[in-house]
Amino acid sequence: MKRKLLTIAAAAACAFGGAAQAQISDGTVKIGVLNDMSGLYSDITGPGSLLAARMAVEDYVKATGSKLKIEVIGADHQNKPDVGSNIARQWFDTDKVDMIADVPTSSVGLAVAAIAREKGKLHVNAGSATSDLTGKACNANTIHWAYDTYMLANGTGKAIVKNGGNTWFFLTADYAFGHALERDTEAVVTKNGGKVVGKVRTPFPTQDFSSFLLQAQASKAKIIGLANAGGDTTNSIKQAAEFGIVRGGQNLAGLLVFLPDVHSLGLNVAQGLMLTETFYWDLNDQTRAWSRRFATANSGKMPSMVQAGVYSSVIHYLKAVEAAKTDDGTKVAAKMKELPTDDPLFGKGVVRADGRKIHPAYLFEVKKPSESKGPYDYYKLAATIPANEAFRPLSESECPLVKK
Repeated sequence: MKRKLLTIAAAAACAFGGAAQAQISDGTVKIGVLNDMSGLYSDITGPGSLLAARMAVEDYVKATGSKLKIEVIGADHQNKPDVGSNIARQWFDTDKVDMIADVPTSSVGLAVAAIAREKGKLHVNAGSATSDLTGKACNANTIHWAYDTYMLANGTGKAIVKNGGNTWFFLTADYAFGHALERDTEAVVTKNGGKVVGKVRTPFPTQDFSSFLLQAQASKAKIIGLANAGGDTTNSIKQAAEFGIVRGGQNLAGLLVFLPDVHSLGLNVAQGLMLTETFYWDLNDQTRAWSRRFATANSGKMPSMVQAGVYSSVIHYLKAVEAAKTDDGTKVAAKMKELPTDDPLFGKGVVRADGRKIHPAYLFEVKKPSESKGPYDYYKLAATIPANEAFRPLSESECPLVKK
């Protein structure tokens, strides 16, 4: 198996003292950052997520004076569930990893969640989108951090329908993430009086969207919903511009668009896009300060929502390990749900019984080139969605952990 393995050790000099030491397996808390290090999603997650995890460890130790011994390693799952599963099993069985973080690509995230449950370990997912991680596929050993398909649909989809975008055609990445995003957005569209007039499933990943865009164009739908991400999103938006789709009166809805995507597209192409995120580097003084530190260590690139989510989730994980005095996955997951969350990037929140981390979401509009003051000054805030409205209500949850 070809994979990229990176190791970062960040620790104080020694682990817990006394009886607590025995509760930390092998005397070390070991975190594995598993993601796409070199492919379609590498700008969104990749080495930047590994950096974010390292920053979280360093900041936690500095702020608390913790004596935990902490190690962070990383690997490339290549967006393949079989590769990701093999790495997860090796990490848990042989390499003594206690928690796997990040894991974009929903098919891989779902596979790793199942392995964490089987092994009694912990999976804290910031990268996958599918809301099934805290829905029908939830388990006591998985926590879903930054965002999900319900939140994306509830933000972008609802806003667009209310602004008159009431007929939709979906271009959907043909795997778990795309299916979930299409499903959740279609539910919001129809609930708010809109109609889906067509949909097409696109191979993942793909370079040529021409035939799919022609179908969308022929549908005459007001909105072409892009239920894809990363390079697939940027390619479909660029090719839609070449076909003159927006000039012809139809609009694109980027249902999962990240800051690196907008940077890649440029404001001339991306201006006017509506999108929903739970983090933006320029939200407040705290997000700006952390993001500038991150960018300094990341070749000038500002963090994505996922990379910020990795930082935030690792901070809370370490707090829970310290409070529980163990790195046992099931016990730490329970402690993460018990403790309120509070960090400089996502603010105060909670982890619910279903494993869903709750915090506000933000509907943004991409600025015109004339409105931007420079690189990464790309968003203007259109609406804040309160935490209790951003994610699927527990009353509608399919998670078997939720008592109704």
